[in-house]
Amino acid sequence: MKTISLFCFALMLSIAGFSQIDKDQLALDVSKADAQNTQQLEKLIWKRYSTATVDGEVKGTLTTELSFNEHDSLIVTPIDQQTTVKQKPGVRGKIQENTAQENMDYVGEALQLSINYVYMSKGQLIDFFDKGTVTENNGIIEIKGTNVLVKGDALTIHIDATTNLFLDKHFTSTMDNDPVSGDIVYEKFSNGVNHISTTSITLPAKKALISAVNKDYTARIE
Repeated sequence: MKTISLFCFALMLSIAGFSQIDKDQLALDVSKADAQNTQQLEKLIWKRYSTATVDGEVKGTLTTELSFNEHDSLIVTPIDQQTTVKQKPGVRGKIQENTAQENMDYVGEALQLSINYVYMSKGQLIDFFDKGTVTENNGIIEIKGTNVLVKGDALTIHIDATTNLFLDKHFTSTMDNDPVSGDIVYEKFSNGVNHISTTSITLPAKKALISAVNKDYTARIE
C-alpha cells in the first residue's frame, strides 16, 4: 500500500511538472531563438546533395544551392541533376526522358515540402505550440501536433530546452494526394549556429526514398 502511495505521489509530481510548461511563452522563446539563428544562416550559402532511390536502387541525384535573399526568403537553385536510367533510342527514349524529368520534379517537390516544415513562420510556430501537446524530459522538449500546415498532417519536434533550438523534426503529410513522411535532423557549427544536417523523405506511392545532405556551408560574398 505504501509503495502504491509513493508511486501515485511521484506520478502527481510528474504531471504537475508537465502542467507548468507555459506553451505561449515557450512558443515565443523558440520563435525568437529560431529567428536569431536564421539571421546567422542568412550570412551563409550552402549546397544540398539529394539521392533518390526506388526499392533500394539509386535512380537519380539532385544538387541544389541554398541561400536567403534580401527579403529573408529561402532560395533553392538547381545546379545539377543526374539519372542512372539508361536512355533508349527514338520515341521510347523521349518518353523515358520525360518520365525521368517528372520523377526528378517529384523529388524537388518533396524536398520543398520538407522545407515548409523546416522554416515555419512565427505565427505557424505559435499556433502549432498552442494546439499541440508539449512535454519535457531530460532537457529535451517534445511538441506533437496535427493539422499543422495542411489538413491531416502531423508534426513532432524535439527542442533543446537550454538553447530553444531544434534538434529534429518528423512530419507526415500528403503530396499530390500521395502520403509522404520525413525526418529532419539538425546539427550545430562550432560557433553554435544551428543548421539542417540531413533530410530523409519516404514516398510510398513511388516506393522511393530521398536522402539529402546539407553541407559546403560558406560565407556569402556581398
